[in-house]
Amino acid sequence: MPDSREAPQESRQDANLRTTQENLGSRFLSRLPPGGPGCVHKLSLNLRDQQGLRRNVGSFLTDGQTLSKASPRHAPEFSSPEKVTDARLDSPEEALWTTRADGRVHLRMDPSCPQPPYTVHRMFYEALDKYGDLSALGFKRQGTWEYISYSQYYLLARKAAKGFLKLGLERAHSVAILGFNSPEWFFSAVGTVFAGGIVTGIYTTSSPEACQYIAQDCHANVIIVDTQKQLEKILKIWKNLPHLKAVVTYREPPPKKMANVYTMEEFMEVGNEVPEEALDTIIDAQQPNQCCVLVYTSGTTGNPKGVMLSQDNITWTARYGSQAGDIQPAEVQQEVVVSYLPLSHIAAQIYDLWTGIQWGAQVCFAEPDALKGSLVNTLREVEPTSHMGVPRVWEKIMERIQEVAAQSGFIWRKMLLWAMSVNLEQNLTCPGSDLKPFTTRLADYLVLAKVRQALGFARCQKNFYGAAPMTVETQNFFLGLNIRLYAGYGLSETSGPHFMSSPYNYRLYSSGKVVPGCQVKLVNQDAEGIGEICLWGRTIFMGYLNMEDKTSEALDADGWLHTGDAGRLDADGFLYITGRLKELIITAGGENVPPVPIEEAVKTELPIISNAMLIGDQRKFLSMLLTLKCTLDPDTSDPTDNLTEWAVEFCQRVGSKATTVSEIVRKKDEAVYQAIEEGIQRVNMNAAAQPYHIQKWAILEKDFSISGGELGPTMKLKRLIVLEKYKDIIDSFYQEQK
Repeated sequence: MPDSREAPQESRQDANLRTTQENLGSRFLSRLPPGGPGCVHKLSLNLRDQQGLRRNVGSFLTDGQTLSKASPRHAPEFSSPEKVTDARLDSPEEALWTTRADGRVHLRMDPSCPQPPYTVHRMFYEALDKYGDLSALGFKRQGTWEYISYSQYYLLARKAAKGFLKLGLERAHSVAILGFNSPEWFFSAVGTVFAGGIVTGIYTTSSPEACQYIAQDCHANVIIVDTQKQLEKILKIWKNLPHLKAVVTYREPPPKKMANVYTMEEFMEVGNEVPEEALDTIIDAQQPNQCCVLVYTSGTTGNPKGVMLSQDNITWTARYGSQAGDIQPAEVQQEVVVSYLPLSHIAAQIYDLWTGIQWGAQVCFAEPDALKGSLVNTLREVEPTSHMGVPRVWEKIMERIQEVAAQSGFIWRKMLLWAMSVNLEQNLTCPGSDLKPFTTRLADYLVLAKVRQALGFARCQKNFYGAAPMTVETQNFFLGLNIRLYAGYGLSETSGPHFMSSPYNYRLYSSGKVVPGCQVKLVNQDAEGIGEICLWGRTIFMGYLNMEDKTSEALDADGWLHTGDAGRLDADGFLYITGRLKELIITAGGENVPPVPIEEAVKTELPIISNAMLIGDQRKFLSMLLTLKCTLDPDTSDPTDNLTEWAVEFCQRVGSKATTVSEIVRKKDEAVYQAIEEGIQRVNMNAAAQPYHIQKWAILEKDFSISGGELGPTMKLKRLIVLEKYKDIIDSFYQEQK
């Protein structure tokens, strides 16, 4: 049942919907048409009664404009979904994979989950019947939260689709989006699919050269950017992009009028000449086994690969992947989500964009500087019911709480430590029990509830993580706050989640169980049952765009995806990831050493360590590169030289007065180096055998970062880059041995 606290929030949203025109200027949605059949007519009457939305969303829907009465598609009657026929599938002779953007594949149907395939448009169109009047997208303008309903969202997507057609978007060509999360990102993405194109996200941190590679590879006809900085990247490479016809900007206008460069307001008007019936014809021709989304891998082992996802991949995963995570449909409880992770990554795109449409969630957009510090403010204002973060985001939240605690008064700090210790013990010993001792409940009520409220998690029932491994230390920290972190496991190649945890499907440190309708097998298992994880089901991608060799490497003859990840399954089917096969270190003596467990052990033993990377492939012994926890530049998010409060406290405990990384590294601070050496020795004592011992290590002068090249956009460690960048230091370990 919905939380009783939601009622006043809904009334606040209704009030905001009535007054959006004053706060948005000409940013979002002008008054919807007063006429038209079915629900559009009903919605128009409601909006006129609300006296609002006359000049919003950049006057995208012109005042008084009516929808064509000839097409039932763009003037939907909110009645039975049977009015929309299933898109037909091609003949079963089609292969399980393709590398062509205009190719089609045979879908991996499973009797245990026989949902008929359908398109993105049908998913959205059916959602209108249930969620049309609910607020879909929330965004902040001039300090006030504004909302767009699902009916308005759908009409904006259609308007964007006609704009893309007018600008010359070709079938199976791409619209690339290079910008921070926003309503424009969402309705441009949906509009691209409606128009028969392929949505392609580009990370905002990408260099001009990286943008050029992706835009060339996906045949981008249109690129959407949010700022002048991103526009400059595209202007620099435009001459090398033969398929590019136009650029659209949505957060900052171009500095001057340029040919084929449009503001979002201008773009949303250019398609007015395209008949609604022409768009409907394109929509009706779409099939579920055709590509509609491209997700580019981060390129940690070479050029990025374009992962082709079909309409069925998107609609099926949005339904069943989210159900496995206990995401609720809005008729039970409208989920509230904060969108801040890069939408060019599959996890954020599935979680924020496509699942939102499937279940009628309210998606609220964070500010562009979310990961530089403003995210907590957004969380407090929005109070999400469900939240997702990559491990590094959760680690940063943990470090911030630790810093605040270190600066707090003695009594409060002691109370926090007491409350966290009793709750951690309870959650570790009885992880599945809702019956908690009085002391545990008292600690939660007096202390931990206030911490969760300060973080914006007062109403949050589900907290997810994925995209990279998370340390036991971080998971235990949040268990101490009574915040369970539910893992999901999947890849871009599995449309996101193939395994999910949830409040009803949870086991400590596991990645959950396989999503219903999906399959898993482990190949080449060792004596401990650890093998390569192979996956099969409706989540599996169509293939890598223009890369037959890479596709045939990833997919075997029976269509099983070989992930390259190693893991084990327990007796109840819970998955535990043990490492990545390509990251497996094979020493000169032939020992196979998974690096992640050793790296995690070092970080747990030494809380001053930010990143630890094990080295030793084809070497006589293991060594390690270490970085220290330091503060981040508030403008660039780059690591500074200053240690965090938590790291300074560590230094003080071991007898050092250092407050910066350079003090420790350049002077080889004896107290800190000795403490780290002792920590490394403790890790070695717990190692399985001598070949697993770390024999040499070095502290780097700067922490790993995206800008430094050591981390990918989702904070994954780029091991090959680190090996090359710090080659001299690594070689010195082994030269001295000789």
